[in-house]
Amino acid sequence: MKIAFLGWGSLIWDQRGLQITGSWKNDGPSLPIEFARVSKGGRLTLVLYSDASPVSTLWAHALRTDLQQAIENLAKREDTCKNNIGFVSIQSNNYRCNVIPHILPSIKSWAKHKGLDVVVWTDLPSNFKEKTNLEFSEDNVMKYLREFKGQALRNAEEYIRKAPEQIETPIRKKLRQKFGWENIPI
Repeated sequence: MKIAFLGWGSLIWDQRGLQITGSWKNDGPSLPIEFARVSKGGRLTLVLYSDASPVSTLWAHALRTDLQQAIENLAKREDTCKNNIGFVSIQSNNYRCNVIPHILPSIKSWAKHKGLDVVVWTDLPSNFKEKTNLEFSEDNVMKYLREFKGQALRNAEEYIRKAPEQIETPIRKKLRQKFGWENIPI
């Protein structure tokens, strides 16, 4: 079974136990992604976000050829439960896609074109409002990040700068303008 992982953030530069073969390819499906999740240490991370503009994601072949093992591998890497891992099986039409279900046809079409049997991805929602008590917007992201100091600010900056260059979102553009956070080639 040919299984692929989708990625758009730290999976690309920090695989931390994610078992892939080969390298990341930059012609994944276009999906709505934005810096809309507050993660460990308060840094903003990339997640599927329904109001975001689609960007071309990255993908890599999974080392595992068993769907449950691939899901478990990604869940362990992401330090989350299996229910936060999305997947679609082309042959069985079995899937889990909790955050933005309307992306499934796009992922399935892309997978068929690539000759893949299964696609697996991190399916975590935005939690910006829950963590900050602010509506998610460019202005509120700037307000949130202006409060950062020292190592917390460096961690936030590192994630945003290391994100793959093709993940060019409105928030990232704004951060470049305000803070000068250009991409770091990986």
